[in-house]
Amino acid sequence: MTILCIETSTQVCSAAICKDGVPTSTRISLGEANHARLLPRYVDELLAEVSAKGLRIEAVALSAGPGSYTGLRIGTSLAKGLCYGWQVPLLPINTLEIMCASARAHAHVEDGLLCPMIDARRMEVYTALYSAEVKVESLKAKEARAVVVENEGSLINGERLSVSGEREFYYFGDGATKCQEVLKSPNWHYIPDIVPDAQYMGRLAEEEVAKGKGLKANDIAYYEPYYLKEFIAAPSHVKGLK
Repeated sequence: MTILCIETSTQVCSAAICKDGVPTSTRISLGEANHARLLPRYVDELLAEVSAKGLRIEAVALSAGPGSYTGLRIGTSLAKGLCYGWQVPLLPINTLEIMCASARAHAHVEDGLLCPMIDARRMEVYTALYSAEVKVESLKAKEARAVVVENEGSLINGERLSVSGEREFYYFGDGATKCQEVLKSPNWHYIPDIVPDAQYMGRLAEEEVAKGKGLKANDIAYYEPYYLKEFIAAPSHVKGLK
């Protein structure tokens, strides 16, 4: 199955073409948070490659959040338009699960618990705990939540897991760097340079298809990203705007 994957939940903007779960072409920007300009260009370039190979997009996978309100809206708007035009299903994928797939690929973590973190400002992060096992079915977690990280116990959330000694925890993402000062237990390990990346969405998207999931035209109209927290408008910092 040929799937266009779109990821815009953080400062990182990425898109990829995945064939049978394997990325064949990718685009990513790590430092320039200008999704409205970058994403359409990336998609155009990828679609040109798909056309040259004689392939057809059969679904669009979308990073569903949690994450940046603006970024998620941009990715969702483009994905919806493409799905309507092509008459293909939309496959929303939890952003934290995409980060786990990235961490397993880069750090080769196969045991313990994964703790992806998306920055939610100050000492707050969007997070959940996942098994590090390779199987997609092992990606089971309590519902993602916004957490003020004061210590390891803040992240365990009442689970019957020892803070020290019994399990290994791996935390990563753009919200993880600021947590290093308070996560001091020796079995908590920080993994740098892990971002949500569209190239790791393919296998997760294929699993959604295998389960018979995916939003069709009537459902796509009502789909909204998983913001986790309500958007709160703030005064503009642009001169002349209020």
